Amino acid sequence: MPEPILFVVDDDPATLEALAAVLERRFGADYRILADASPASALSRIEQACERGEKVALVVASETSGPDWFVRVRELCSGAGRCMLVGYADARAYAVSRRAIALGQAETFLLKPWGHPEERLYPVVSEMLASWARTALPQPAILRIVGERWSSRFIELRDLAARNSIAGEFLAHDSAEGQRLLHEMGHTGRLPAVIFRNQVLSDPKNAEIAEMLGGHIEPEGGLYDLVIVGAGPAGLAAAVYGASDGLRTLVVESKAPGGQAGTTSMIRNYLGFPRGISGAELASRAQEQAISLGAEFVITREVTGLALDGDEWSVALAGGSAVRARTVLVGTGVSYNRLEVDGLDALVGKGVFYGPATMEAPALAGQDVFLVGAGNSAGQAAVHLARYAATVTLLVRGASLSMSDYLVKQMGRTDNIRIRLQTALVRVHGQRRLEAVEVRDKMKETSERMRAGALFVLIGAGPHTAWLPKMVQRDPQGYVLTGPNV
Repeated sequence: MPEPILFVVDDDPATLEALAAVLERRFGADYRILADASPASALSRIEQACERGEKVALVVASETSGPDWFVRVRELCSGAGRCMLVGYADARAYAVSRRAIALGQAETFLLKPWGHPEERLYPVVSEMLASWARTALPQPAILRIVGERWSSRFIELRDLAARNSIAGEFLAHDSAEGQRLLHEMGHTGRLPAVIFRNQVLSDPKNAEIAEMLGGHIEPEGGLYDLVIVGAGPAGLAAAVYGASDGLRTLVVESKAPGGQAGTTSMIRNYLGFPRGISGAELASRAQEQAISLGAEFVITREVTGLALDGDEWSVALAGGSAVRARTVLVGTGVSYNRLEVDGLDALVGKGVFYGPATMEAPALAGQDVFLVGAGNSAGQAAVHLARYAATVTLLVRGASLSMSDYLVKQMGRTDNIRIRLQTALVRVHGQRRLEAVEVRDKMKETSERMRAGALFVLIGAGPHTAWLPKMVQRDPQGYVLTGPNV
């Protein structure tokens, strides 16, 4: 397979030659740098490359190519990054690029002339290529997991590996490759089988996998100044600030850093990331920052109880151990609300997913996908899934959406996203996996059955606080009460 393509398009010969040369110098060893002065010719070459199965990583093109040209690039090569070249001090071009980025027609822009490439050009291109490579290039597998393709545990392990940045190979137990690997390892026990080097675990717990990989699953012990329960955005931020102030800080997380935000394919409204950032990458950076400041992390261990012991807190962990803390910060976040629909529970993990399930998107190429929800999580998931699926239909029970304006605009400009307001999911169909959904239009009072490749449910969430002792006051919905009067 030839190297991935980095395509440059500009109708100014001097700019085109200079940009191609400066990109060749930095990226030529790993990417083919192709250049074209004509947007129409470039689009034809991009289409031909994609038809041959070649990978187009990034297209850097003048904004004069037009927003629709950039949309067509994404239609031809779903994973390709798109960067607009904008003339310095060109107010009209800047307005075009700003609108295109807001509508999801491009991911970012570059100013021309770009000055020192190390300062302004290379960082932007490097970040775009890194984002593309994370999902488009195969990673050497650290773990190999063999299991039933549509079992909930198999799906859970795949998601867990991705969120903890563990490259994995996932094989169906009835595939030729899966059978060969099980035979090689002499495994006849329960599935899924988790394989690392010459070790095999049969249907293991998350902590057992972490221990096999050399993960830190036991706290160092002693008295901590601060124990943080949960490594979502709040817990990670607290870890950074606590450790930076010299507090002995421990973070305990049952699954993976990032919480629900960690499953988001792209966050566009987080301060300091003008080109957006995936939830998993944001969480990884925050964890690295906290560790560099001295925070200790224990991943795949669950906190099961909390008790006051004199002036200290005793924090109980699954497995029987406990740690002592002067202060405990509870950042356990929320759990997805469940949807009461006929046939749904039996198909969870078998085509039905709670949350965005980002890892499933590439496997849904060419299929019809449905989402239930109206908030930001649903909008972000719809935009991400639309890059792969044939159609994405958003089922909204109410009369309007409740998400950020930039997401509404992005969905409006994405041809294969359909929004059905005042429409309820009433039944799902399938034997071994999801096959169809049945919906009811509340305005027309009609029902319709449609073939479905996957269904994602994102209808809000409830607080994960049932494990807290009775002394911790909560409102009727379970949210912890805070403030000077508590």
